[in-house]
Amino acid sequence: MKANVGGIDRVLRIVVGLVLIALAAAGIVGVWGWIGVVPLLTGLIRWCPVYPLLGINSCPLKKSD
Repeated sequence: MKANVGGIDRVLRIVVGLVLIALAAAGIVGVWGWIGVVPLLTGLIRWCPVYPLLGINSCPLKKSD
C-alpha cells in the first residue's frame, strides 16, 4: 500500500479520531463516537482505502532528480 494521506489531512484525521473516541468514552456522544477509530487508523497508517476509488492522493509529490 502506497501512502495516500499526507500532511494536514493526516493531522486532522488523527485529531478528529481522538476527539470522537474521547467523547464516546466519556459518554457524551454515545456509541457512534467510536467511529473515530476509522480516521485515527487511516491517519496513523497514512492510507485511506476510499481515496484510490475516488482518485484522491493528499501526499505531496516527490521530485525526481
